[in-house]
Amino acid sequence: MSSVTYVLSIIVMLSVAAVLLRGLVNMARGGSGNLSNKLMQMRVLLQFIAVALIVATLWLTGGGR
Repeated sequence: MSSVTYVLSIIVMLSVAAVLLRGLVNMARGGSGNLSNKLMQMRVLLQFIAVALIVATLWLTGGGR
């Protein structure tokens, strides 16, 4: 089970990076403020999920003990 949470954590962290880059590109091009807001909300949600998965992975593996 811990390997599943580990892989999911990596996938979600890559998703966070992709949304962040998309937001930066949108901002650099002078894109819609509404889209920037939605991307920021999605990034915050994905970061929460990533942190929860990392904590779950550490809990399932014994925290590196």
